[in-house]
Amino acid sequence: MRGLIFALLLCSNAFATELVYQGIQTLDDKRQAIVKDWLSQGIKVTEQTLGPLAQSHLPVKLKSVYLSSEPVPWGAVNRAEVDGIELHVSQFATQQQLISDWTLYHELAHLYHPLLDYPDFWLAEGLATYLQNVIMLHGGVINADEYVQRIMAGLERGRLGTWETPGPLARVSEDMWRLRAHARVYWSGTAFFIEAELALRQKDPALTLISLLKRYQACCRAKASEGQAHSAKEFLSQLDKLSRSSIFSNLYHSYKLRQDFPRLSKQAVRLSGLHMMTGGHRELLRQK
Repeated sequence: MRGLIFALLLCSNAFATELVYQGIQTLDDKRQAIVKDWLSQGIKVTEQTLGPLAQSHLPVKLKSVYLSSEPVPWGAVNRAEVDGIELHVSQFATQQQLISDWTLYHELAHLYHPLLDYPDFWLAEGLATYLQNVIMLHGGVINADEYVQRIMAGLERGRLGTWETPGPLARVSEDMWRLRAHARVYWSGTAFFIEAELALRQKDPALTLISLLKRYQACCRAKASEGQAHSAKEFLSQLDKLSRSSIFSNLYHSYKLRQDFPRLSKQAVRLSGLHMMTGGHRELLRQK
């Protein structure tokens, strides 16, 4: 099953934002072909999962690295008038290793929300962490069991990280780098969106986070000032408006002050994943 859906999706004539490469000329022709193919596949499966980006082109800055134990050891979003991404890529990574790496999907997922203030980084990183796994599942890069295992393992790291970095989540998030609180920040945010997904399911089985993000791209994303930090309240109020609920705002007010780590069962993780899937993709998450 792995890779099958990814291949089927890529064979379709779906939209894809144009990629504008920076730094790719430092690679030889063979390496350029591998990297370009990986990036074009990544943006295509991301847009087929989350909907088209609210920008016609995407700057991609590349840096080749020689000493790395990972295919893509570092990535970041460059916020500007037109958002872009920056990726450090191992000179020796194969195409399959690049496709199986999560970094590209994570950075692309960040483009679906505006830049948020430092105290709200837990929300931004949680959304990107959640969505990277959603994209990889939709694309057939990972299967249903791997999806659940990855989420559960991450939540456990977040729980352990909460013991190491006590205090309200928003305060810890604001000082994440000095405190080395990445595990708590990233996975608290992931738990937030899993809870939101389950709450949407209770309200209306037709509502999913993906459906809301698609509508947000169409109505609101381009209106957000690029390169300037926004309050999470603005972003979440839009999701509430689109879902005709107060799910996101209510969860936000409780999460930002949390000093503990949320407890989510494996069943809840699988159920949230099942809810966001549509059509034939749901069968992936029913596998035991």
